[in-house]
Amino acid sequence: MVTQVLFGAFVAFLILNVPIGIAVGLASVFAMLVAGIPLSMLAQGMITSVDSFPLMAVPFFILAGNLMSKGGITKRLLVVADVLVGRFHGGLAMVAVATSMFFGAISGSAPATVAAIGSMLIPEMNKAGYDKKFAAAVVAAAGTIGVIIPPSIPMVIYGVSTNASIGDMFIAGIVPGILVGVLLMAYSYYYARKHDLKGTDTPFTIKGLFKACADAIWALLVPVIILGGIYGGVFTPTEAAVVAVVYGFIAGVFIYKELKWPEVPSVISTSALTTATILIIVGTATTFGRLLALESVPNTLANAIMSFSSNAFVIMLLINLLLLFVGMFMETLAAIIILAPILLPLIIALGLDPIHFGIIMVVNLAIGFVSPPVGVNLFVANGISGVPFEQITRAILPFIAVLFLTLFLINVIPAISIGVVEFLK
Repeated sequence: MVTQVLFGAFVAFLILNVPIGIAVGLASVFAMLVAGIPLSMLAQGMITSVDSFPLMAVPFFILAGNLMSKGGITKRLLVVADVLVGRFHGGLAMVAVATSMFFGAISGSAPATVAAIGSMLIPEMNKAGYDKKFAAAVVAAAGTIGVIIPPSIPMVIYGVSTNASIGDMFIAGIVPGILVGVLLMAYSYYYARKHDLKGTDTPFTIKGLFKACADAIWALLVPVIILGGIYGGVFTPTEAAVVAVVYGFIAGVFIYKELKWPEVPSVISTSALTTATILIIVGTATTFGRLLALESVPNTLANAIMSFSSNAFVIMLLINLLLLFVGMFMETLAAIIILAPILLPLIIALGLDPIHFGIIMVVNLAIGFVSPPVGVNLFVANGISGVPFEQITRAILPFIAVLFLTLFLINVIPAISIGVVEFLK
């Protein structure tokens, strides 16, 4: 009865378009009233869930991404990407994907990546003759790399929820993030050849590449410093996030001098608002998950899946379908906090690596960023491009197919995600 009320109320609030964090919290309140559990459990859950040292990485990575975006780093990354791939057919589309890979290694957020790259490239793509729907769709799809390539905020949340190594999650996300980018660029090239979309006039020369990289060196060094520092034992992921903030501030204010002092309070307030939204989701989703645990939902679900089939391939197929479905309706961080502790015992029982599963989970939910009805990336691209949401939804379908291919490869070839982690150990 309690579980029915919990999920029934949650679905009802989603249908009423209640913000995800509030919907999860209200559903938990209804379930606690039915079960006779004191409402203080919600307050306790919200406080204890955010009282976490690893979770402190989230606000710092958000602030670092905003500082670097305002500090002129995005523009310099665009130049590097243009020199590398701009001259090919579909050059601007490939530049959008390549820049999203670079920027994703700074922001850790899919919507932030779409906003930063789309605001600059969608208008340019329109001027170059690209179909508006395609331009919006390719930027929205490329934005998913922001949560797959490290540092990734969903990976931090997964690590906190399952006690998995956040550093290992970051390392495991490198190859999958690059794979997504390469496949998206391959499709963009195919589309451009089919529609005769020429590349930019930027020629490739070693001198030009060196000049572009030298100008963007402070941006290109960010992932090297973060991942190198974490895996080299110099600092923890949380400390790496703080280093990224200091680094982004110095680069934007003193090196590139594009982040002006009067803009700093605005960047901080924007980051604080984003952080507050995320922490509300974390707090209420943690309580939601505890109620599920009290009702033995994890064990019940695990037993149900195991009774359906003992074949590991079939079980993983069911789990992937569940995650894809959830990603269409639920915010990514809430989905990880609620589902990761439920599914992890089943994954361990199958003998699968928790880090590998973490990457599978993140990629599944990343597809949710471009899947209606939630599709946050689609709404951001819609706001930037002015293309109706329905048209972007149709244009995104080929890119979703590409993401499905990536997800399939990661599932069947674990080395794509955990190969680098095992090599470095």
